[in-house]
Amino acid sequence: MPKKEPIIIGFEFSSISNILSSIYTANEAGYHRFMIPVSHPRYKREFADEVIKNSHNDNFSRSIVAVYPQGLDYIGSVIGKLSDYFNVDSEDNDLRKHSEISFDQEVKWCIYLGIQTVIFSLPANGPFTNLARIVYGKIKINHSSPTFLIRVPMVSPNCIATKYLSEELAEDDSWKRWNSFRTFCASEKKLKLALEITDDLPDEKEIDRWLGEPIGCAIIKTKTFVTNAHGYPVLSIAHRKLIYRLLSHQILIVVSGAAREDVRPLYQQYINRLWQKVKTDDLFSEYVYGYEDFLQIPLQPLMDNLDRYTYEIFEKDPVKYREYQRAIYLALLDRRTDGNDQKPIVVMVVGAGRGPIVNAALNASQEAKVKIKLYAIEKNPHAVVSLQSQKLDRWKDDVTIVFTDMRKWRAPEKADIIISELLGSFGDNELSPECLDGAQNFLNDDGISIPSSYNSFICPTQTHKIYAEITDFVDREKPYYHRYEQPYVVHLQTVHHLASVQKLFTFNHPNKSDSIDNSRYQRLTFDVEQDSVVHGFSGFFDAVLYKDVKLSIVPETFSEGMFSWFPIFFPIKEPVQVKKGDKLEIAVWRLLNDKIVWYEWLISSPVAMPVHNPNGRSYFIGLT
Repeated sequence: MPKKEPIIIGFEFSSISNILSSIYTANEAGYHRFMIPVSHPRYKREFADEVIKNSHNDNFSRSIVAVYPQGLDYIGSVIGKLSDYFNVDSEDNDLRKHSEISFDQEVKWCIYLGIQTVIFSLPANGPFTNLARIVYGKIKINHSSPTFLIRVPMVSPNCIATKYLSEELAEDDSWKRWNSFRTFCASEKKLKLALEITDDLPDEKEIDRWLGEPIGCAIIKTKTFVTNAHGYPVLSIAHRKLIYRLLSHQILIVVSGAAREDVRPLYQQYINRLWQKVKTDDLFSEYVYGYEDFLQIPLQPLMDNLDRYTYEIFEKDPVKYREYQRAIYLALLDRRTDGNDQKPIVVMVVGAGRGPIVNAALNASQEAKVKIKLYAIEKNPHAVVSLQSQKLDRWKDDVTIVFTDMRKWRAPEKADIIISELLGSFGDNELSPECLDGAQNFLNDDGISIPSSYNSFICPTQTHKIYAEITDFVDREKPYYHRYEQPYVVHLQTVHHLASVQKLFTFNHPNKSDSIDNSRYQRLTFDVEQDSVVHGFSGFFDAVLYKDVKLSIVPETFSEGMFSWFPIFFPIKEPVQVKKGDKLEIAVWRLLNDKIVWYEWLISSPVAMPVHNPNGRSYFIGLT
């Protein structure tokens, strides 16, 4: 396994006398991001009639000498630290206005220099509504505005009450303050969290909630490290576990605090060693890299023929086809019970694609030493070409290729086993129920369907990052609500699930109901475990292929190493603030007519909201 490249690690300077020299030494120590004060710490502005009259601007410009030509090479690596004495929410009118002017000057100075990211600390005491108005306004009015990192300590309420804030604020916590601020700013994409790791970490549930936020960087102070027996800085087990999780999310780690120049490399080297231990070199990580929190529209194989690239990606999955082959093997053994080894078992692969399930069936036949008569049914004319090529080169007369829609085929004989891979991220969302209900017309009464059943699951989710991406998605030809009534397939990373997943819909095959009805309706109630924000619902599925052979993307039962499916995400139009102990009630429908299938969903408690996607107005799955 190849050695990973070193991860980018940052260093925070509290003050600097010679910036170019300091950046150079930090760069030599292995750091490649530099958090630097925008203004000299001793520089304070003086005002008269709201106009800055201080003439000692050399102190201001000395803070970042990248204005000089020799410093321009580093400007893309600099994070500008705004001064911490601003009080734009002061009740003193003059102080408030002067702070606004100073804040504006420093932000504009960063824009002038080309600094793309600035950071400031969120005040411990609210309401910071004016600060939010200013930041949000700068983002909205200026396309070249920097990204704002909001510095917040990772502390739990009890830590704040005893160490950070007064007793009367014991019910407050830093996440609530951050949540209020970002809500004032409408979950703006250019607003990110600078999470300051404290010596006393909160519990796992609170850490999970923090890691569901859009973290731009995590700051760890040198005093949080301890010295081991060999004199090197290391972290406690709890802090080390947290850093592993942050690194696996590819979050920038910034070292902060007093450290001699000869000691600085030790912190960088230690964090880089932790990065080397993060498991990212397996096939699953290689496949999902770059897809983290990336929105994709769910596939519609019935309406749209898949392209070569999509087939190739799915065919690389080592887990799915291994489990399919195992299921087919067991089914063949069970079907060979009549003692007639000369009569082949009729197997039909419906929706054969380019043939990976066909190969799995042939391999299972050889392994079980059971003769089969194999049909491959596919409606995609381009995929059929690939099937015909494999028949010519490899399969010969072992496979009969049928170019048609499985629902319309009049089979020359009944099948003992039908096999399909029509499952979507939500189980039924690629119309597996409708397709297999049609295909079971040519299945023997005692025939086997692989898969035999599948379930969809759902849970409420907090994901500021994904919600911001959806909000920014603009299609001028469609109404504004369209983006919120469209489910998305997404590799969920920056998310926090508010409760355990619950089963939603179940489908069984063959469907032996006297009257087949694939519409569904379910109401679910989730117990909210901590104060959070609901941005939507994450959806998953699991499937029983045959007997004990299963596939799952449900977090608790995930089929390790499988990457054919990402979860699905159903957004809501307006985020819902919920509190610990709330009962979150949701309703989900699967509806259909002769032409389309669609989902509708809503929240009924603790607040009531309108139905999303009524009559499939924004999203539907075509049956033709």
